[in-house]
Parts: sequence; C-alpha cells; structure tokens
Amino acid sequence: MLFGADGAVDGADPGTIFVDMSTISPDVTRVIAARLEEGGFPFLDAPVSGGDIGAQKGTLTIMVGGKPETFERVEPVFEAMGARITLVGENGAGQVTKACNQVLCAVNMLAVCEALSLASRSGIDLHKMHRVVTGGAAASWALENLGGAIIENNYDPGFMVRLIQKDIDICLEAGKALDLTLPGTALAQQLLRSNRAYGEGDLGTQAMFKAFERLGNFRLADD
Repeated sequence: MLFGADGAVDGADPGTIFVDMSTISPDVTRVIAARLEEGGFPFLDAPVSGGDIGAQKGTLTIMVGGKPETFERVEPVFEAMGARITLVGENGAGQVTKACNQVLCAVNMLAVCEALSLASRSGIDLHKMHRVVTGGAAASWALENLGGAIIENNYDPGFMVRLIQKDIDICLEAGKALDLTLPGTALAQQLLRSNRAYGEGDLGTQAMFKAFERLGNFRLADD
C-alpha cells in the first residue's frame, strides 16, 4: 500500500523517490504522481518489457515517465536490470509506451495465429513455412519465438494469457478515453477471453492459437 496510515509514503523520508515498475493505467499513474509530488516525493513510472528471461539476464527494456532530474538519479539502478532504458516523457508516458508495446504484442500474436491457421489447414509443412517467413518482411519476435512454440505444441508461459489480457484492458480503456478505435486490440482481447473461458489463463500468450483451433474446428496436432 502506498498511501494511508500504514502506507509506504507514511514511513518515507522526505524526498524519497518512488518508482512504479508495474503496468497500470496512465491516468491512475498521473494521479499518483501528482499526489506524491504534493508531498515532496519524486515519482517515476517505469514499466518493463522482456519477460522472465530479460529480468534474469538484466536485459529488460524499461520505459520511464517522470522528470529528467529524477530519472538521472535512478538510472544507475535501472542499468542493473535493463539494456534499453528510455525516459519517454512526463509521468504517465512510461505507461502509455507500455500500452503501445502490449498493443503490438497482442496484434502480432493475432497475426501469427492467423498465418499458422492458414498454413495448417492448407496442409503445408509448418516448420518449412516458419523458416521461410521468419526470413522476410513478415519476420517478428512473436513469429520467431511464439510461432515456433505453437508449432512444437508448447504453451508454457513466458507471459501468461491472464496478464496480457489485464494489460489489454488498460490499452482499451486508454483508447476509450481518447475516442480512439483499436479494433485489432479489441479482437485480440476477445480471443484471449475465450482462452480464459476454457481455463487457459495461466498458459503463455501463444495459447491464443487454441481459440483459432476452436473457431476453425481443427487441431494442429491432427494435421
């Protein structure tokens, strides 16, 4: 807990810097930042990308919102965790950037699943197709890694369905506040909701492919 009688702020020394590395709403982040600033506490929002592997290797991408002078003081701490560390803008900008990242993750996953569904139902060798398309303009991290995992029937989580769905909810709320249409993101959310309905929330995000199998009445393992 941050605020309140037993909150972290109540026991903090004056001028303590607070850093939030979770993924939350940009609007909520700005409210937190303003309240902390009123009390004399600098604040950075610093969500990350890179998953468990990035955290273990210290190669996370860290996207930061806040004042430059606060960022400079905390940057050495970030350098112990991340390889690409960027001050994006004022408080909330880190969370907006993370939302953009999650939009791309969700919609890339959607494209990977569609491509593999087409290849599977067409009866072509998925390993060969994967090797070809990862070498051209369609190449992406999601295709290389998560597409390969799907082909191997590997749904172990690097990032869980239930977690990206939580993040996508934040993205869609941000879009709603801006009267912005995010149709690909909304579709990805619905497919992931199917995963949740089938008890697949703790699987990796590549489990979106299971929703495609149900919609197309086929199974990759049967092809």
